[in-house]
Amino acid sequence: MSKIDPRDYADLIQRPILTEKATRMMELNQFTFDVAPKATKPQIKAAIEELFKVKVIGVNTQNPPRKKRRVGKFVGFKPCYKRATVTLTDGDSIRKLLFPEV
Repeated sequence: MSKIDPRDYADLIQRPILTEKATRMMELNQFTFDVAPKATKPQIKAAIEELFKVKVIGVNTQNPPRKKRRVGKFVGFKPCYKRATVTLTDGDSIRKLLFPEV
């Protein structure tokens, strides 16, 4: 396991996901983020706990398959990404920090 400097935690978590499913999961105290593709579950857990000052009890990750992208006769791929769903303890919430207008 590679150690990561606590100053690099902000680079692991790229952005929160705000979809219908992610909004429903917020009621169950689960939050979804796009994270760096090389990030591991312990690194994601440490980053969320350090950045938002909450207690994480579980991290689930998904690596969706790459999608093709075609420009004229050239075929390439869209950038790959990793999605993490983080479950927090009861009483902890980062909803107000992520979405102040909600």
